Amino acid sequence: MNKTNIVVLVSGGGTNLQALIDAEKRGDLGNGKITCVISSKEGAFALTRAENNGIKTRTLVRKNYPDIASYSKAMCTVLKEEQADLIVYAGFMTILDENVCDAFPNKMINVHPALIPSFCGKGFYGLHVHEEALKKGVKVSGATVHFVTAECDAGPIILQKAVEVNEGDSPETLQKRIMEQAEWKILPKAVKLFCDNKIIVENGKTRILE
Repeated sequence: MNKTNIVVLVSGGGTNLQALIDAEKRGDLGNGKITCVISSKEGAFALTRAENNGIKTRTLVRKNYPDIASYSKAMCTVLKEEQADLIVYAGFMTILDENVCDAFPNKMINVHPALIPSFCGKGFYGLHVHEEALKKGVKVSGATVHFVTAECDAGPIILQKAVEVNEGDSPETLQKRIMEQAEWKILPKAVKLFCDNKIIVENGKTRILE
């Protein structure tokens, strides 16, 4: 069986990337193999994580491009060069335009630190998500893995996991718990489902095959 080439897009520390690397080492990505990690920022620690594990790295710096369209075009070229079968956003902080989504339909997935459709869309990233969740006084939050479309956080949902919000939580403590209890678990699981051809998309919704 051919390996599924997984290209991971990063911008920062790469904790979700690490969860994927660890899953691959355990044999938990099915026939998926992380073949390249691409960062939108120079010197992102995620690149060091990749290099420490013998994974090829590339850097495509967002600020070197005048606009989203030219950056997206460059990214599209790189993803094709890397023969990406699956593209995973792991803390990738740059929005790519529809040209990339159109080139890789239902082949790009993202993990979002909330239960979509709550606390998602433009401006909802990083700690902002958890600040808003706490401001609303929600009793549960969590994480969602979804396919990426041109509309921010609006693609078909693959997996979700709820995490309880505790009395006295700060955005930082909530972020940490959601990462540990949800993101790092459901992202590798969703990647394995994709690599095992277990996800079917119909009418904007996913069906997971047993």
